[in-house]
Amino acid sequence: MRVEQPWGYPDISDRIDQRVCLHDVSWEDYEAVLRMRGEGAGPRICYLEGELEIMSPSRDHESIKKLLARLLEVYALETGLELDGYGSMTIRERPKERGAEPDECYAIGGPKEWPDLAIEVIWTQGGIDKLELYRGLGVREVWIVRDGRIEVHALRADRYERVAASELLPGLDLRVLAGFLGAESQTQAVRAYQQVLRK
Repeated sequence: MRVEQPWGYPDISDRIDQRVCLHDVSWEDYEAVLRMRGEGAGPRICYLEGELEIMSPSRDHESIKKLLARLLEVYALETGLELDGYGSMTIRERPKERGAEPDECYAIGGPKEWPDLAIEVIWTQGGIDKLELYRGLGVREVWIVRDGRIEVHALRADRYERVAASELLPGLDLRVLAGFLGAESQTQAVRAYQQVLRK
């Protein structure tokens, strides 16, 4: 197995996401796997047209997604943005043969049944194409966090287009936000970002 080394760490043998991909899986089998896992914390499960991915995120993966969530939530507090977080909720639609559990997801402007924004941290390469997964689910914007940068993909009719800035949060400077993702202390990063926002 070939493992890409993320963000320059010399030895990542215990720092990679663990992933299993299964092929030719029926929708009924996908739902059975969800039932077996239950509602508690556990591996993330994605389904795309017969492909099933079961992924247990690494500590580093979870640390990055949690820090990004905290930064985004302090941005919402400081700017008065209505932001409702749903964590890694299961989003699924049988007719489209898709089921996703994003690293984080949010509704903008008040609570909704379906998130407007999905965030995916790409820490270890491989697995289901997340943009194709969310395209079929109609999620308006997807942020891909990779190598310390945030890529924004906006849904245009039936495909995603990479854009320079978030269209859902046009006032948010993603380069500034991404600059805090390498911090050792989440709390110090959030406090520092809060000070930047207050200037």
